[in-house]
Parts: sequence; structure tokens; C-alpha cells
Amino acid sequence: MLDWLFGGRRRGDVAPQVVRSEPATVEPIALRVAVVIHDPLLEAHGGRRLHEHFGWYDPDALARQYSDDLRACSGGIARYEIVERHMVDGYPVKVDGFRYDDAEYLRCWARRAGFHQPDAADYHAILAEFDLTRKVLRGEIDEVWLFAFPYAGYYESHMVGAGAVWCNSPPLAGSEGCARRFVVMGFNFEREVGCMLENFGHRVESIMGHVYRGHRGERNLWERFTRYDKTHPGRAECGNVHFAPSSAQDYDWGNQRPVLSRADAWYGFPDLSGPPREMRAPDWGGGDMRLHHLWWLDHLPRVAGSTDGVLNNWWQYILRPDEAL
Repeated sequence: MLDWLFGGRRRGDVAPQVVRSEPATVEPIALRVAVVIHDPLLEAHGGRRLHEHFGWYDPDALARQYSDDLRACSGGIARYEIVERHMVDGYPVKVDGFRYDDAEYLRCWARRAGFHQPDAADYHAILAEFDLTRKVLRGEIDEVWLFAFPYAGYYESHMVGAGAVWCNSPPLAGSEGCARRFVVMGFNFEREVGCMLENFGHRVESIMGHVYRGHRGERNLWERFTRYDKTHPGRAECGNVHFAPSSAQDYDWGNQRPVLSRADAWYGFPDLSGPPREMRAPDWGGGDMRLHHLWWLDHLPRVAGSTDGVLNNWWQYILRPDEAL
């Protein structure tokens, strides 16, 4: 098991195996990423970056860890490469044209109040500033990652382009002229990489819900994948991003109640005949957000072929909505 999967645990501690060791049997998916980081220099505070001033996470380190985590839990399928990086000494513009300056933002943060409304960032302005939509159309990039501070106004994930679907946010209105769908991820560098994986997990939920929207009853394998004991007593499977198999409420990944779960069966997909077994919180990381999300993502099917009109490699839909949806 790779040491970095266990965060702050000491070497020698007993840690749960949250990612299976064998690689996927389908081809990797190479994805070129444009990263835009709004991390202002605070001239009145020694010229430090905003993240340094508050002791928040280094966005470049977050990007590396996120990329490594997705590669690991996808069995090597998700091969992200950052091909361009834009470090911005400033704040993203809001939909009404407002833009913070250093003094205003620091004042609001100190009070934890008074933040500008509407909070939403102007995605059209950000995409245009760095010519990102044209780069997607030309095949130079496949995805965009935005990094900023709390109240930057980003969605966790946002799909752009003709035929874009709900992706934990409505499609970007006015982007229908872009013939290729792509996802813009929004990350907050006040938070650690587990929160980034949560953003990605909600992207998964949105896209796979769309993929299985026409399947009813037991044919809806996505609905089956997301079952947990509270909603399906004795018939838990993998749960969802907020609910592990034993969770009683949102974010209750550390609930120690033992439950019967068929999560292991998903490692044999499309054969789901494997029996349930008693599972507990240590199976998915003992309450750690990042470890739970790695465990959950690792259970997504990633084999060749199709079942009932849906690819057996769900990562294809999640990573390449322009091709698979």
C-alpha cells in the first residue's frame, strides 16, 4: 500500500487498504489540464501570496496530490497532465462585474461577513481571459482547474459546451456554441485534497445519474451502486460521496456500526453475484474524508465491454463527457 494514501498516520500504524492493487484492464485516458490560480500578492503584508498569509494549502501541491490520487483510485486510467498554468495576482471577476481588492477581501475574511453578493464568478470572463474554450476546441486542453480562496464564487464542477448536462451545477448558459463538452473544476485552497476528491465525487454522481437516467428498477446499476444501509437495510453496496455503507447522516464516514454490504462485488463487475459481508468504517478509512473518497472511487467499474447499453468502464463517461455522453 502506498504510504501517501494514509495522510498523517505514522509508519507502522495499521491502515485500511482503500485502493485495490491491480490496475485497470482498459486503456488509460490522457487528459491535458489548464490550471488557473487566483492567489493575490499582498503587498501590504510582506508581498506574500494569499495562501501563505493565512497558512492555507499550496495550490500546486494540491494539484499534484489530486492528480496522483485520481490516477491511483482509477487503476491508472486517469492520466492528468498540467500543460499550462496561470498564476493570477488578483481576484476573479463576479457575474455583475465586481472584483475584490486586497483590503476588501481581508476585511471581509476578518469579519467572516460582508462578502459580495452575488457570489458567483463570471466563467465566461475567466475562460475568455485565458482563451480556454478555443484551446479546448483545438484539442490543446481537455479540462480546466480553477484554484482560489473562500468566496471566490466557483462551482465545485461546471460543464461547458453544447449538450452539457448537470454536473453538480447547471450547464454554463451561453456556452452552447462550443462544440466540445468539457468540465471546469473549482477548488478552494483553504481546504485539503479530500475536499477536492469530494468535488470530483459529486461530478461522478451527476454524470452517472445522467448516464442511467433511462434505466428503471434493478437495471439502474448506478442506483444500486449508491445504496447504503440507512436507505436499504441489509442491502448496502458502496454508498455515495456523503454516505458510506454504515452512515446515519451526511459526512458520517466514521460510523462504527457494522453493516452487511456488497461493496466487494463491484470489484467483479459486470458479475455482481458476489456475496455481502460485514463491513465497518475501517474498511473505507475509519472516518477520514480522503480515504473514504479514494475507497469509493476505487469501486467504480473499469473493465472493457458494455452492459445493458452502458460502458463497463464508467471512468470513460466521467473523464471524457465530450466523447462518451
